[in-house]
Parts: sequence; structure tokens; C-alpha cells
Amino acid sequence: MKTKQTAISVLAVVGIIALIVMVGCGGGREETEVVAGSHDAECEHDHGADAHAEEVAQPEGDTHDGHEDCDHAAEPEVAGEHAGHDHGAEPVDATDDGHGHAGEGALIRLSERELDECGVTMAVAGPGWLKRQVVLPGEVRMNGDRLVHLVPRVPGIVIEVRRTLGDRVRAGDVLAVIESNELADARVDFLAARERLSLAESNFTREKNLWEKEITSEQEYLDARSALTEAKIEFRSSEQKLYALGLTEGQVAKMNGDGEEVFTRYEVRAPFAGTVVDRHITLGEKVGDDSEIFTVADLSTVWVDLSITQKDFPFVVKGIEVTVSAGYGVPDAAGVIDYVAPVLGETTRTAIARIVLPNPDGLWRPGLFVSAKIDVAETEVPVMIPGTAAQKIDEEWVVFVEKGDGFEPVPVGLGRGDEDRVEVLAGLRAGQRYVAEGAFECKAKIVTSNIDPHAGHGH
Repeated sequence: MKTKQTAISVLAVVGIIALIVMVGCGGGREETEVVAGSHDAECEHDHGADAHAEEVAQPEGDTHDGHEDCDHAAEPEVAGEHAGHDHGAEPVDATDDGHGHAGEGALIRLSERELDECGVTMAVAGPGWLKRQVVLPGEVRMNGDRLVHLVPRVPGIVIEVRRTLGDRVRAGDVLAVIESNELADARVDFLAARERLSLAESNFTREKNLWEKEITSEQEYLDARSALTEAKIEFRSSEQKLYALGLTEGQVAKMNGDGEEVFTRYEVRAPFAGTVVDRHITLGEKVGDDSEIFTVADLSTVWVDLSITQKDFPFVVKGIEVTVSAGYGVPDAAGVIDYVAPVLGETTRTAIARIVLPNPDGLWRPGLFVSAKIDVAETEVPVMIPGTAAQKIDEEWVVFVEKGDGFEPVPVGLGRGDEDRVEVLAGLRAGQRYVAEGAFECKAKIVTSNIDPHAGHGH
């Protein structure tokens, strides 16, 4: 009986031991899985717990597959997910590979070929002069001294139109021909007055000779002289009327009244060389002596009228030099203020300053809006750079300074500036070498180097 009980006890102990072993193996496996799927910090810092779990789950010398997966696969995953985060390790240096974030410390390295392609040139920071400028808006206008609005001197019917818009004409060119009865009457009156003058001259000569020989009375001589004087006055009056109608001395002298001359033909001629810029005349139209039929302008020079506000009056005076800009392929032109209006416009409350600008190529077209820059003062600053040398990265102005075999973007504080240059208040010292041209390309190098190569690929 005791032997039988002893055997049962032995079997129970063996069963318990077997159960403990089975539970121990299952627990080790379960604990290994928890370690592999836990937060990276537990796997990184609590190595003692892992070692204990391994020791419980597996006796020495046993190579369990699940334990190897935790021991070797988890560590690279932790390093990859948290690289650069603050877990007690040193932060990654952004300049190690030349692709750091924009800001001080990011070094740009360019090969000689890239330097040439980007047009990078260096300069030494130093003092310079900044110009203080006044910029005025303006408009190009036709030169009023070389502009004519042609009207016919006599009313009539248009029988010829020889010029149209845009045509270039020379002085004396016929622009149109008008048939006018008024001109015919004036020519007939002139011819009649000329004949009466010739007759009066002959009569006076005869009466003078007779009076000197005491053949006729003195009264007859005086009457002949009076008639001659009146004939001369009438002739001169009719002649001047023809001149007023636009006929030249040569044309008047050639008038002979032989019956073949057309008295009604009136020619509208260009007073000087220029361009037809406006036309209000058509064939067969009846025009009056107040009808504006052509506008001819000499566009070899133009006016540039600038608008001056009250604050700029002290700087804009006659004789000062200005630079006129129109853009859009029109090169800048230098000019001089020729006229400043003594009164202000009632509606605009501005005054007009005028420049007479040469226009040999016709680029300065009337109606073109322009701006004029006037240098009014110069100021010396300790450190000055070209405006294009300063670039904005992440809302901060930087200048690329030479450092070793590359260029480093250094934050700078900017001050006053003009159209081309700017003052540097902080960040760049006199004597430092910096990128004067090609700074934008250096900025692009930083921006493009920070783009994630896997962006948009679903990784």
C-alpha cells in the first residue's frame, strides 16, 4: 500500500514538474513577443528585463526562433524610427552631407563647372554710397512746339486726299486738294487789282509829263497821282489776301489770268517734316475754314510730363538731370528738366515738370506711361552689397559667405537701400568674401537639396 502511494506521489511530482516546464516555455515565448512589439524606449533601455525573460523562457544552449527575431530585428527598427530625436543621443549634423536645412551651418559646395553655370562671382564686403532717389510718374506726349492742327484757309469741297494716318511727310508736301469758290474770287480780285494798278501807273506818267510841259492843269496831275495811290493800296490788299490763304510769293507771281489756270484749286500743304497722326477728311466732303482736317507732328522729339507732389517740390527744379524708364524693351534715357509749372492742377493738386526727350528711333510713343528717377542725395554706409546678393530663406535674409571650400548662408540684418544696393547692419563684416552674383542659384541649391526623394511615392 505504501509502495502504491509512493508511486502515485512520484507521478504527481513528475506531472507538476512537466506542467511547470510547459508553462515556463509558453511564458518565455509570450514575453519575447511583448518585448518585440513594445515602445522603442523599452527595447532600447530595459535590456536587463529582456535578458531575464530570455533566461526564463529558454535554457542555456537552446536557440529559440522567436527570441532571435526580438534580439536582432528590433534594434535596427528602433534606430531607424527615432534617428535624430532626443533620446539622449547626439543630434544628426545637417552639414555632414551638404544637405542641411537653410540657415547658418548649411554648407553649399559647387564644382567649378557649377560655378560657371550659375554665374557665381565673389566680392569683398566694404563701404559704399547709397543714392537717395525721388521716383515720379509721367506720360510721354507729343512735342507741342512741333505739332500742327491743319485747317483749310478757305471753305470748299474735297477733291483729292493724298496722305493718311502714319504717313511721313516733308515740308511743303500736298496733303489734300480742295475746290473753293472763295479762292477763285480772291484770285480774280488780285488780277483785276494788278491790271488797275498798271493802268493807273501809265495814266500818272502821262499826266505828269503834260503838267510839267504846262499842257494840263495841276489838278489833273494831282487826280492821276491820287488814283495811282488807291490802285497800289487795292493791289497790295488783294495780294496779302492770297498770302493769307496760303499761296506763296512764287505762286502769286506766276498768276497770269491766261484762262488755262484753275482758280478754284486750293492745296493743303505740310508746314514741316513730320508724321500724320490724325485725319478728319474724306473725298467729296464739304469742309469749312474752321475744320481740323489733319494733325501733323514732328516725333523726332517728345515731351515727358512728370507729376510732382508737394513733398517732392524741393527736389525737382529746372536743369536737374533725370533718368526716364518705360520698360518693355525700351532702354532708359537721360534727360534734363526743361520746365516746371508755377501752379498746381485744380483737381490733381500736382504740378507738371517737363523733359524734352530725343526720339530718333520712335521708341518713345506718345501716350506711354513712364517713371523718372532723380538722384537727390548720397549717403555713405560701412557695409554695402548688391541687392541681389541678399536672399530670403525661411523668412530670414541671408548672404552666402565663403567658408572653406563652400559657401555658408549667414543671416544678416538689412538697412537702407536704393534701386541696386542695400546696407548690411549685422551678420556680414567688412573684408569678408561673399557671393555677389549667383546668390539665387545658391538658394535654389539649398531648397532643392532638402526635398524628400520619396515624397509622393507612397512609402
